[in-house]
Amino acid sequence: MRRLILKPDLNKHSIMVSNSAKELSGKKILFASIAADGHFNPLTGLAKHLIAQGCEVCWYTSGIYREKLNKLGIRIFPFIRAKDINSTTLNEIFPERLSFTEAGDKANFDLINVFIKQGPDNFLDILDLRKSFDFDIMIADNMFSAIPYVSAKLEVPVVSIGIIPLAEASAELGPYGPGFYPAENDEERTKIAELKTFFKEHVYRESTNILSALLDEYGIAHQKTDFFDIYTKAPDLYLQIGSPSFEYKRDDMGKNVKFIGALLPYSAQSPSDTPWFDERLKVYKKVVLVTQGTVERDVSKLIEPTLDAFKDSDVLVIVTTGGSDTERLRALYPFKNFIIEDYLPFDQVMHFADVFITNGGYGGTLLSIQHQLPMVAAGVYEGKAEICARLGFFGYGIDLKTERPSSAQIFSAAEAVMSNPQFKSNIEKLSAELNAYNAYQICTDYIGELIGESRAIV
Repeated sequence: MRRLILKPDLNKHSIMVSNSAKELSGKKILFASIAADGHFNPLTGLAKHLIAQGCEVCWYTSGIYREKLNKLGIRIFPFIRAKDINSTTLNEIFPERLSFTEAGDKANFDLINVFIKQGPDNFLDILDLRKSFDFDIMIADNMFSAIPYVSAKLEVPVVSIGIIPLAEASAELGPYGPGFYPAENDEERTKIAELKTFFKEHVYRESTNILSALLDEYGIAHQKTDFFDIYTKAPDLYLQIGSPSFEYKRDDMGKNVKFIGALLPYSAQSPSDTPWFDERLKVYKKVVLVTQGTVERDVSKLIEPTLDAFKDSDVLVIVTTGGSDTERLRALYPFKNFIIEDYLPFDQVMHFADVFITNGGYGGTLLSIQHQLPMVAAGVYEGKAEICARLGFFGYGIDLKTERPSSAQIFSAAEAVMSNPQFKSNIEKLSAELNAYNAYQICTDYIGELIGESRAIV
């Protein structure tokens, strides 16, 4: 059993460079993440920052990231015992996924097989790699399967990076996942209580029982709560990407949860890169930016209905396809008010946009907030419902509460966001709060304090 690691009480979101940062020089840090870009990419900037502080960094993840890590100068420890589950192998390893017709069934299957059951094998891989890389601390995305095993069984601190909205259970909120809004009256509170009971006894029952049994095998104490709650409480520190005004208020938030602002992927942009610009920006007064990210390949979900909504109109629509069907879309929509590209520099394009139409990826959402750009959100799966719900609840945009909005829904929502200044005002305030955080420095201080406390315990 591991030693007790004290939890540093660091409540400020802006911290001056302190002696805790000096604790990191020469330390060996293991990063760990599942094989999904939304889990891997946000941690890359922090990894490079820690290397610059004098840390030795290695990464345990899928072999699909070998080339990226080589470019970053980071040694990879690929999955060995653990299945290499990634976007290209997922349906090959689990062909039964293709037979599911209900989204909830597929989500529950993935929670059990992609996450929970991989925990012990991930842990055994980490035990093996530690023979050649005796790391001082592990930093992982919050869905990484081995978090409670490393936290309980190894005498090293564990830091989790919340790459999705805070998933910790709360007596004041509904079950995590579907994007339930907080209750605002007694009738809604009664409904939320009923939903929590239903999810506990039915929706999450199988996954909770399987996780509990695996933790019992390793002698790891737990409260037999659901996956999301256990994986929030298990690490010594849970560094939540984002800021308090993008999170539902609750009085029972864990002491290990700390907000860190926007933690974005590493970018090695050259100062000589030509800034992006299109002459059509001088012609159109309204600009809409739309993307489905790089994971969602079905452009009929969001991109096509957006193009249908604004074809041959007085609104300039900028589309990034992530490499999906770009040429076909150009042929289908040859209108002068459409810019359709595989990729564009969002940090530049967002400066010109009036509304961002998104399926709710967290990275794109944070960029939009940073650029004071209100949103129209249409996402349900892969945790996107929780992101979209927060956008709608706090008035940072409109949540369409569907994966497949119609062109009429998109047009109406986009026009509402562009015409109502309250959306812009709300997101400007959130942007100021988010941009006040120095994510790298905050993480450095938290991690340095944690290593210092760990070393001080005899």
